[in-house]
Amino acid sequence: MLRRSLDIVSASLALSLFGALLPLIALIIRLDSPGPIFYAQNRVGLNRRSQDRRRAQRTALDDERRKIIYPGKLFTIYKLRTMRSDAERDGPQLAGANDDRITRVGRFLRTTRLDEVPQFWNVLTGEMSLIGPRPERLHFIHQYEALIPGYTRRLGVLPGITGLAQVRNGYDEDILSVKRKVALDRCYMREAGFWVDLQILLSTVRVVLTGDGAR
Repeated sequence: MLRRSLDIVSASLALSLFGALLPLIALIIRLDSPGPIFYAQNRVGLNRRSQDRRRAQRTALDDERRKIIYPGKLFTIYKLRTMRSDAERDGPQLAGANDDRITRVGRFLRTTRLDEVPQFWNVLTGEMSLIGPRPERLHFIHQYEALIPGYTRRLGVLPGITGLAQVRNGYDEDILSVKRKVALDRCYMREAGFWVDLQILLSTVRVVLTGDGAR
């Protein structure tokens, strides 16, 4: 209850401040490149089946089918658009250093992490938390679970805007960075508590101010 209260308070404050700046940000994004202001994308969140005994009693065949299709709850994540509108015309791909799909304004938004602020709406609705593993797209989950044993265990807690992996590992750029992220996510799931969360929040402030790990 304390964590949920913190999520609601922080999300309400962040969205209030963001709302005041949104007209200016929207104008700058639109002037910089054609396309929508916001970017919506389906992500996979908490796997409630790992926490619900009644669901666990379903047949093994039904459970396996569900795991293959959706290993967690599917929801829509919101961000400020930082790439060209046709950025994924060739299919989903990770953003790399000096990625030419990122717009000029988009690079600033990514460096300052302002593009992530709309996700506080997901926090307010209970689909995400302030701190937790980053939610991933189903396309990449199916790739990573075949390469990284136990990858989907990170879906056992609510995904977060920031987290241990986000402040220490930055954005995903290759399979090695994804493996590091998974190890850090598991570490957080074991050690989660008030002091760990406080350290992550302080590290998040440092990352935002320095732009460390931005892509």
